[in-house]
Amino acid sequence: MNDVYPGTPQYLAASADSQQVPAPRCTHLLYLHGFRSSPRSAKAMRMAQWVAQHRPDLHFACPQLPPSPAESMALMQELTQGWPLHSSALMGSSLGGFYATAMAQQPGWEAVPTVLLNPAVDPARDLAGYIGEQTCWQDPQQRFFVRPEFMGELQALDGGELRAPARFLAVIAKGDEVLDWREMQARYANCRIHLLPGSDHGLTADFEGLLPELSDFLRL
Repeated sequence: MNDVYPGTPQYLAASADSQQVPAPRCTHLLYLHGFRSSPRSAKAMRMAQWVAQHRPDLHFACPQLPPSPAESMALMQELTQGWPLHSSALMGSSLGGFYATAMAQQPGWEAVPTVLLNPAVDPARDLAGYIGEQTCWQDPQQRFFVRPEFMGELQALDGGELRAPARFLAVIAKGDEVLDWREMQARYANCRIHLLPGSDHGLTADFEGLLPELSDFLRL
């Protein structure tokens, strides 16, 4: 059985007369892919397809992230400059989940609903063994370099204790062959968690079935 803990951010802060105000529908969504991945990953393309089918009015951004974590954060900030944060949302997979968490910790983003798909918890540790030339999963001819200084950039993006944890939904697969599900569960213990008893790092057979829950959480 899947374990799901409540915490969907369906309301804004209470108004002066103590009545809850329904949160606005999402108008802007930023999707962040994982390490060695791209906007051509299966989940990224499925989200783009879902948006085109169900929310063609939605501003959907899924950039190719540069190898440098600092440059990735700068790109995310540039892409979202001027976004209406009261109606924006974040989604990130693996390393993209770490980036989404870092982005959600930025000033002004405290109320933005954020979905994390098998999020990396300590990428500076995990990627230290990948220093050197790497290739993209979706296109092996696309090569890039992981530099030693990137580990320090990753450490600098770790925002520490999560603020407003109720606006995070973490999908965690016990069958993840890349990341430790226990570490992910501990990191997001105070957040809403959808714990899959099996599955894999890419949520290969499960992502489609998760879309109704994810879209509801993100107010899509």
